[in-house]
Amino acid sequence: MATTTTSIGSGGEDRVLATAQQIVKSLNTPKEVTEDMLLIFSSFDNRLSNISDLINGEDSKAGEDRFEAAEKVIFRWEDSNSEASRHSHHNNWEDSSPETDEYLQAVDEILNLIEDFSIRSSTEFVDRAEKAIQLAMSRLEDEFRHILIRNTVPLDADRLYGSIRRVSLSFASNDGEIDEDFESFGEEDRDGGSTAAGGRFHERGGSLGDDVYVDLIHPDAVVELKEIADRMVQSGYEKECVQAYSNVRRDALDECLVILGVEKLSIEEVHRIDWKSLDEKMKKWIQAVKIAVRVLLTGERRLCDQIFNGSDEIKEICFNETAKACVMQLLNFGDAVAIGKKSPEKLFRILDMYDALADVFPDLEAMVTDEFVVGEARGALAGLGDAARATFAEFEKAVQGETSKKPMLNGEIHPLTRYVMNYVRLLVDYSETLDSLLLDGDEDFNVSQNDYGDRSSNQLETESVIARRLLLLITALEANLEEKSRLYEDGAMQYIFLMNNILYIVQKVKDSDLRKLLGDHWIRKHRGQIRQYATSYLRASWTKTLSCLKDEGIGGSSSNASKVALKERFKNFNANFEEIYRIQTAWKVPDDQLREELRISISEKVIPAYRSFMGRFGNQLESGRSSGKYIKYTPEDLENYLLDLFEGTPCVLHHPRRKST
Repeated sequence: MATTTTSIGSGGEDRVLATAQQIVKSLNTPKEVTEDMLLIFSSFDNRLSNISDLINGEDSKAGEDRFEAAEKVIFRWEDSNSEASRHSHHNNWEDSSPETDEYLQAVDEILNLIEDFSIRSSTEFVDRAEKAIQLAMSRLEDEFRHILIRNTVPLDADRLYGSIRRVSLSFASNDGEIDEDFESFGEEDRDGGSTAAGGRFHERGGSLGDDVYVDLIHPDAVVELKEIADRMVQSGYEKECVQAYSNVRRDALDECLVILGVEKLSIEEVHRIDWKSLDEKMKKWIQAVKIAVRVLLTGERRLCDQIFNGSDEIKEICFNETAKACVMQLLNFGDAVAIGKKSPEKLFRILDMYDALADVFPDLEAMVTDEFVVGEARGALAGLGDAARATFAEFEKAVQGETSKKPMLNGEIHPLTRYVMNYVRLLVDYSETLDSLLLDGDEDFNVSQNDYGDRSSNQLETESVIARRLLLLITALEANLEEKSRLYEDGAMQYIFLMNNILYIVQKVKDSDLRKLLGDHWIRKHRGQIRQYATSYLRASWTKTLSCLKDEGIGGSSSNASKVALKERFKNFNANFEEIYRIQTAWKVPDDQLREELRISISEKVIPAYRSFMGRFGNQLESGRSSGKYIKYTPEDLENYLLDLFEGTPCVLHHPRRKST
């Protein structure tokens, strides 16, 4: 059979190619699949071998048309280069106008086409695409920065300060000379006032609530910022995007620190500041550290996560660059304080600073991955800890070496006692911190067993470091007071002074958490010591007066006693009593209970002895013409006069049987 060849004309070939081309396009398949289909078609009939060129040619033409349309959108904004026009464009962008959407779509179009141009198109289109992207990125960077600046939310410091719960504590103050190493503070009295003019409170930095949250950027702007950031990163402009973000947000954080009262100061400037001003700056720093880490940096971390979502590396770089300057400014002030002069009044602020930084350090370490910044924070924390240890040691030395020589005129509580005990009482609120800080240096703090009084070795082993150090501190204070008591020539006044001061110490221990550290045994022991001082006072003050009321040396029994001797006895008793009254009404026993107990003790010694002596011998003088000259007081008179003792107001007895002041 003969083979018949069918001839197809050029018109029929065109129809075959058109049909095959339509099939491929209608399937809307990916490029790789399309190429595979063209190979299959061409294998069926060599007349289809040029279909690939036809289709690619049309695709290239369509892509060029799309590129040119997108390119016009990009260049349209570049032509509007006046300041007013740019401002209008900024506003339109933030209003999410159609122009904004069109511009972003144009950028997306070029980014999608540029890969194909680099493979299939001419160098001309590749160069044009790169130039268009460069111009677009310049505009997007400008818009990115503008949106960040325009939408930054001002910091409301008052609301944040209101979220910090504080603890107010206080020191005691009293007039009197004291070494310059010590400063007098004001003590809060029962009515909440201050017992001394010029007194002040120590306000310890409190904690910031976990639920405190602020918007650093208006939330509506975050979506637009992310859209720009995504396109800049996709275009390879992530460095410019991160730099723009970091620069704006760094300035914003700097402004936040200014609002929080934190200034940029050199170490030398910090060291030149007077204590009152430095104290205020330290307080503001304590609050600022908590707010900066817990609120500002936490917010910055969250913002970076939202805007640069999709690239962990870019997020880390952006956050670290943003946070570094803010953190370092805070740490520099902490370092300056840590290496400054050590003086007792600074200890509590330094401890507050240490606690504040220690509290936020785990959060800071978790957020900041810059090893340099974390290392600096760790170093600042260690420096503040060292400063607290050194300042505490300076305070111990100052207590031991305080050598003021002027005695208190009325035997009252010494300023040193008030200062130290209120200082120590406040230290207890930092027990946990001090325990950890002093633990490192406790091995070098060599003391003998005798320094701890009747504490057993087992007791000392179970006691905390701060308990042992405070015990030694109070013991040193007691030894110092013992020395100061010897400044009084009157032995009786020495014991009044010691009673006043030791009782003050005991009360401060009993009415605070010092009681838990020192124990009830310590309190009982010192109460016993006060009773011993009271006994010694009675002996030193009233022995001579009471000796006038003894029977010995007056020549016989009550019926035939020598009137001359009796007159001398009554005369001496009156003189001694009046002298004691004149002197000891000027002495001051501030504690109501101790003052009452002393009067009762005196009364129990003096009144029965006087009443008995008068009962036995008084009638021998009362019959005389000048009996009132010798028997000037009744027992009831004496009892009333004793109520004037230790009030701090000197009184004088002028007339018999009558009290005059």
